[in-house]
Amino acid sequence: MAPERTPRGIEWHDLSAISRWDMLRELTLPMPCFVLSLFIYASELWMFGPLASFMFFLCGLRLNHEAIHGNLGFNRMGDSAVMTTLSAIMLGSNHADAYCHMRHHKFNMGDGDVEGRCGRMGFWQVLRYGPRFPMDLNIAAWRSGSRYWRRRVMLDWLAVFAFVGLCLISGQQFMILHLGAMAFAQCLTALFAVWITHQGTENSGIAGRSQRGVFAIIAYLMFYHREHHLFPRVPVHKLPKLAARLDAQVPGYASSRQPVLPWFDPIKP
Repeated sequence: MAPERTPRGIEWHDLSAISRWDMLRELTLPMPCFVLSLFIYASELWMFGPLASFMFFLCGLRLNHEAIHGNLGFNRMGDSAVMTTLSAIMLGSNHADAYCHMRHHKFNMGDGDVEGRCGRMGFWQVLRYGPRFPMDLNIAAWRSGSRYWRRRVMLDWLAVFAFVGLCLISGQQFMILHLGAMAFAQCLTALFAVWITHQGTENSGIAGRSQRGVFAIIAYLMFYHREHHLFPRVPVHKLPKLAARLDAQVPGYASSRQPVLPWFDPIKP
């Protein structure tokens, strides 16, 4: 089935405006969970640290995602600086992710979509595939990307190695536990960053799943994924407003929606 096309006649340009407050909020969004995770890892309750690490990783994905799409108000050099900084802390090349993510938008679940192909897998299959997923993204960016992308991927990994070296040299438990949590989170990215928002949609004619309600807020609005695919220049924090416009103005849009987690969604598709 042909991929879903962007509906015409929907006003969205007003939602793409980015204020200084928007920029500051997005840049600092991951910090509370990052600091909290390190504090817990340094305490006797270190075994609860992965909960805070998971939330930090989720917020980091959102910030990186906004940088990929130029939704932070920076120029491309500033966006790249954000991605490289996050690469070091999150232990993976975010420029490799960026290259594959833009192709994901272009080929959504098609043959050229390295990122999205795990959306066609079953739950247990994507769990097994998880550790290989970051490697496939890096290989694709290195082989198919231009010199610009290869240089950026290399800089990301230099930053990662430098950060890992500092953590190991420090000998601090909280830093080493952070490395372990990030490595584990990278192995789950295929599941909670791609599969959960695309599974079951390859033959549906919709761009992705979309969640409403409390769970959408808990997931930092990252589950408004259908809306993001249709209007990628709308920042994540404004996707609920965009979704309300689409529900009201596009015939059949609301009824065709597939929630990420239906039992947490108050609106039936």
